[in-house]
Amino acid sequence: MLRKDVGLRIRIDRDLRDAFVEACRSQDMPASEVLREFMRTYTQHNNSLEGQLPLPLNKENDFK
Repeated sequence: MLRKDVGLRIRIDRDLRDAFVEACRSQDMPASEVLREFMRTYTQHNNSLEGQLPLPLNKENDFK
């Protein structure tokens, strides 16, 4: 299991944050897990479009 060693701080509209957190709660998923999954998918999709090998970012290496 990989360890968390960096963070990402972003500024967003409060209403967007609240709606996102509520949507995550309704699916019984932590917001951080949803964001990490989005980042994995986005990165792998982008790399495949550019002809790069996908990064080894799978759920088995997820941070808990």
